[in-house]
Amino acid sequence: MRKLFTCTLLTALVAAGAGYGYWTGQRPASHYLSDLRVELAINEGVDQGRGNLLGIEPDLSPRDFQSLDLVRLKLAAYLNSARNDGLLNDKTVVVLPEHIGSWLVFEGEKNELYQAANLNEAMHMLVLSHPLAFANAWLRADGDSRTNDAHLRMKARSMARDYQSLFGGLAKEFGVTLVAGSIALPDPRIEDGKLVPGNGPLYNSSVVFGRDGAPLGTPQRQLLPTYEEQSYIQPSPDHQLNVVDTPAGRLGILIGSDSWYPEHYRTLNEHGAQMIAVPAFIMGKNTWEQPWGGYKSVLTPSEISLKPGEVSEGEAWHRLTLISSVPSSTAEAGVTVFLRGKFWDKRSSGHGFISREGQTSANNTGDGARLLNVWL
Repeated sequence: MRKLFTCTLLTALVAAGAGYGYWTGQRPASHYLSDLRVELAINEGVDQGRGNLLGIEPDLSPRDFQSLDLVRLKLAAYLNSARNDGLLNDKTVVVLPEHIGSWLVFEGEKNELYQAANLNEAMHMLVLSHPLAFANAWLRADGDSRTNDAHLRMKARSMARDYQSLFGGLAKEFGVTLVAGSIALPDPRIEDGKLVPGNGPLYNSSVVFGRDGAPLGTPQRQLLPTYEEQSYIQPSPDHQLNVVDTPAGRLGILIGSDSWYPEHYRTLNEHGAQMIAVPAFIMGKNTWEQPWGGYKSVLTPSEISLKPGEVSEGEAWHRLTLISSVPSSTAEAGVTVFLRGKFWDKRSSGHGFISREGQTSANNTGDGARLLNVWL
């Protein structure tokens, strides 16, 4: 009797294990109708043949990341709209928002994940679909939050491949230079023209793709991650800011709140940056209108008199972004763009703006995807 019970139990366990293994490998297709509309919110200056900075604030949801084809369809629709408006040429520099590449962690997952009630449930579903990969990533994770690290680390290779395929492909298809927002990867580098993740800490990094679809320069790591991300995203150890040559001039990138530090503009001045791109991301539906929380992660720079709670988050971004404000920044122009949309129960916030000749041009009205253009 005991042998019979043992055999029955083992059979049940094997069947359950086989069923779970089969379930983890299934990726049934589902249908999704995406909103491809985009508004030209800001168009400053006139075309003088010197090129332009074109910021895109896409309106995205988890469903857009079901496949590369879907997210590419939406971004290509925005670029097609820009082309129809006469905003694309061989000197155009397109800027996408922070972490647009990090959401590729959800590409190609089960339909149940996209139907999750909240982000935590979606993350749990992600782990259930990749148990061995998650366990391996957790053992190699760095920082205080090993779980958050492992979520991104376990799909790092496919994320890096998809990131280059998607954004390098769009740059080549539309003949533009493209600042591909940012992506969280372990110790990313460019090898033989390909973005490759390493085995070190996670860095929030941005890659620029040229008109031929190939990466320009090296990945720009975020120098000072936000307080909320410091438990798993590490600051750049060399504190280096890169400037890349584009058909429109020399371009510098400040990821997110890196744009709040006067010393970073001085460094870009020394490197001869003529344009500055600021990919940004703010979580929270009404964060833009709420009181600014201050620097949090580091001491407030001595040049900054702004106090936490003194102004709204949005006003703080306008005041602290010093692009083209001589003598702090000698760059001619810049654009700050925010990711828009809702990711399960988490809604993003922020309204992008143009910086030129020490002035800020903003349009804080309307929801949905937006284009922000400034002619050089």
